[in-house]
Amino acid sequence: MKGQLAKGTFKITKLILRQDRFKIIIWLAGILFTTLATALAYPPLYKTDEDVQAIALTLQNPAMVAMLGPGYPPEDYNTAVIFGHEMLLFTVVAVAVMNILMVGKTMRQDEEEGRIELVRSLPVGRLAYLNAAALEVFLVNGLLALLTGFGLGALDISGMDWESSFLYGCVLGAFGLAFAAVTALFAQLMETTRAATMFSFAFLIVAYIIRAAGDVSNETVSMISPLGWAVRTEVFYSNDWRPVIFALVFAAAAGVLAFYLNNIRDMGTGFLPERKGRSRASRFLQTLPGFVVRLERTQIVSWGIGVFLLGASYGSIVNDLETYLQELDYLQDFLNADSGNSLLEQFLGLVLAILSLIGSVPTLIVLFKLKSEEQKNRMEHFYSRPVSRYRMMAAFFGTAVGVSVLMQAMAALGLWSALYVTMEEPLAAVDLFRSAFVYLPALWALAGAAVLIIGFFPKAANLLWLYLVYCFFVLYLKDLLDLPEWLTRLSVFEHIPDTFTENIDWLSLTVLTAIAAVAAAAGMIGYRRRDLAG
Repeated sequence: MKGQLAKGTFKITKLILRQDRFKIIIWLAGILFTTLATALAYPPLYKTDEDVQAIALTLQNPAMVAMLGPGYPPEDYNTAVIFGHEMLLFTVVAVAVMNILMVGKTMRQDEEEGRIELVRSLPVGRLAYLNAAALEVFLVNGLLALLTGFGLGALDISGMDWESSFLYGCVLGAFGLAFAAVTALFAQLMETTRAATMFSFAFLIVAYIIRAAGDVSNETVSMISPLGWAVRTEVFYSNDWRPVIFALVFAAAAGVLAFYLNNIRDMGTGFLPERKGRSRASRFLQTLPGFVVRLERTQIVSWGIGVFLLGASYGSIVNDLETYLQELDYLQDFLNADSGNSLLEQFLGLVLAILSLIGSVPTLIVLFKLKSEEQKNRMEHFYSRPVSRYRMMAAFFGTAVGVSVLMQAMAALGLWSALYVTMEEPLAAVDLFRSAFVYLPALWALAGAAVLIIGFFPKAANLLWLYLVYCFFVLYLKDLLDLPEWLTRLSVFEHIPDTFTENIDWLSLTVLTAIAAVAAAAGMIGYRRRDLAG
């Protein structure tokens, strides 16, 4: 009987891997490329002992400890230790995001959309689909661990021996499995994909906050968080494998519980039922913009809080960073110290560019929600009534524009709040908000491109996400890799002036806004004329 529960596991595994192959390749390639490219960039950055000691002392700062984890004695730092200290935690977070999205889709969304019911109508076991999803997660994280370990070891960088390199890879794989197991557990508790995914991300955020608070004040508190275990592997320093074992045990325990709950619950249900809504809709909800906001409010609020906290975390290190920037030659080159502007102003400009890129993500999520609702055949209920496609697309586009303004405001507010608390003479709030809002035309251009894609090429939506990854790549590595200007100018964010160091180029902003308007208008026409999906 027990064997029948897993019948068909390997066939379903091949089906899921084929279905997710492009996403898996993109995630693995992105994480691996970023890790190896960053590792290669470190030796030229820290050429002298003075550079190493300067960054080592900076990493002892409480704000840096909160962001990256506890440091080591300054005299023990080398290039490899710096790389491990600065990169490990953020890479683990990226791997956690990959696993949350992957498991949420496979273990809850497929059930919500009826695919698991279709598979179960065939001669397969009750746990076969969950087994296949777990096997997929294990294969992806195991492959990531091996490729990362081999990649770092093959670089032959001083301090990156094979044991340390494989420990780095195993940390990524083990903690990826841990967050995958947590997501699988939430997938059994919640009734919807959105709830399971949001609770999983909330777990990740709370884990990061607990680790940050514990690393700064009380190490025992930090050990409550899985991320607190991750940073205590001390990769490239003492190479402690015990946290990896803890993560695997944690993943196994959460996974077993998820399997048990899946076996005893009914399909399409959860152990924590959804909260009942109002019996009557408000006037705002009865409008199309109100419907879109209600549909996306959890995402909007979550991203707004996240952008605010990220802005505050950057702002909290600025006060001590000015001295640090003056001591490191490579950062002066990176920020163009000869430009006549202060390094602090240039750093703030870079931070706002990063925050603006991040703020573009929820802007696009709002628009692509229309595409996903269409694929689920839910938009037919609207269009069978006197609701035009123009108005529907305009409601989503208008909401996306509003979200872009909100994200920029939250980024500037978080950054300014931290500066106000930590600096004796903080920058004026109006300067920060102006520098944040000047990026709005770039976000609107991306939103216009999203409308154009939905209107004419709905299957090409992933290309816009790839373009956004390219924009991140240009922002971070254009100077380190000395990219040609024509290549960097392909990024829409490169056409936005840094108001801390440049005058506002109204022509560029006007052109981007016009492009956004034309693309959105064309996309609405295309959406009106094309057939609905399905």
